[in-house]
Amino acid sequence: MATPQDQQPAQLYGQPPTIIINNSISAAAVIGGAGLRRRRQSLWAHFWLFMFTAGIGNVFYAMHVSRWNRDRGL
Repeated sequence: MATPQDQQPAQLYGQPPTIIINNSISAAAVIGGAGLRRRRQSLWAHFWLFMFTAGIGNVFYAMHVSRWNRDRGL
């Protein structure tokens, strides 16, 4: 039995490739060999910033540390 002109025959594909996602470390840490560590908020830095800047410095310090971690995928 022949396939009509406007209908394509069914194509058979092989098995899809296996995709492995490793979220535990960044690629830069594997390539560079140096393990990047997540920056943590410092209690003492927040304390002194609160004392000297009335809390405004805490906001900028927290934004800095959060951006540093986000940019490095940590």
